Amino acid sequence: MVRKYLAALIAIAALWVVQAHAAQGGDPNWAQLSEDQKQVLSPLAEEWDALRPWQRERMLDIARDYPKMNPQQQQRVQQRLDNWSRMTPYERENARKKYQQFESLPQEKQDELRKKWREYQRLPESERQKLRNNRPEPAPEDDFGN
Repeated sequence: MVRKYLAALIAIAALWVVQAHAAQGGDPNWAQLSEDQKQVLSPLAEEWDALRPWQRERMLDIARDYPKMNPQQQQRVQQRLDNWSRMTPYERENARKKYQQFESLPQEKQDELRKKWREYQRLPESERQKLRNNRPEPAPEDDFGN
């Protein structure tokens, strides 16, 4: 009897926590977002309600910080959200893995790769296209040279 009572009490407490979280806007659906949030996160509109709670939370953090960003940062955020929204689930998973691999590299290696990327971005588009055309296919276990 005591176990049943305790289990019921725990279940009620868990429901209360979930409801309190939802009431504070912890996991809003698209219709519950403010107009400012919708404007920033518009590339994700079609898939918003299918995102996991932790993904929504990260996107809401971006929308919260967006007004504090300079125009260049805002443009970068919009471009990245747009690119992400166009990716397939397979491409997204690969991007996550590459990011995790990059983050696991020593700081010196990360700095070196960032420097190479900046140099690549400074090249004229014709030079970048040549490099892309001559690039060998990466091996599946490619881990940024480690």
